[in-house]
Amino acid sequence: MDKFTVLESVAAPLRIINIDTDMIIPKQYLKTIKRTGLGKGLFSEMRYREDGLENPDFVLNQPAYKNAKILVAGDNFGCGSSREHAPWALLDFGIRCVISTSFADIFYNNCFQNGILPIKVSPEDLEKLYDDADRGANATLTIDLENQEIRGPDGGTIKFDIDPFKKHCMLNGLDGIGLTMEKGAAIDSYEKKLSERAWA
Repeated sequence: MDKFTVLESVAAPLRIINIDTDMIIPKQYLKTIKRTGLGKGLFSEMRYREDGLENPDFVLNQPAYKNAKILVAGDNFGCGSSREHAPWALLDFGIRCVISTSFADIFYNNCFQNGILPIKVSPEDLEKLYDDADRGANATLTIDLENQEIRGPDGGTIKFDIDPFKKHCMLNGLDGIGLTMEKGAAIDSYEKKLSERAWA
């Protein structure tokens, strides 16, 4: 998993509440267990018209936001089913940070396991971030995880809270497997002792 330290990017405003995981990645894309290639299906029912062409009205299809790595979204982001394909699709598209007032618990934790930083802010701060995001390519946000800050294009700063353990894992690029590998020496030592006992 890639480390998350400082991220600077245009932020795409998605002013929709209760975005569920089926909206993020519709069910027809769930046939794969690969984490790559799902970006094409991200928000597909909103991104594409019935003829398969891009919907020019959808924010991520607009030129200013095509390379956005930050999403500023409405309340209760990631609700619905627990599909891990949702953060996979976001990451494959290039999204590394989602900012909202609230997240569904399973989606929130899945983000951390996949290198996406979900940030909870107050409704007032979300409105400020929407204003910045509405400026498109003329404004970038900086996400500083170490200092737990979102810095706006005009110098404003919004602080955010994060669980210290989750912060440690993100800063060091550690998912569940990475955390286990950190204990490799201790695991090997334990296995060796068990083996020696078995042959004693």
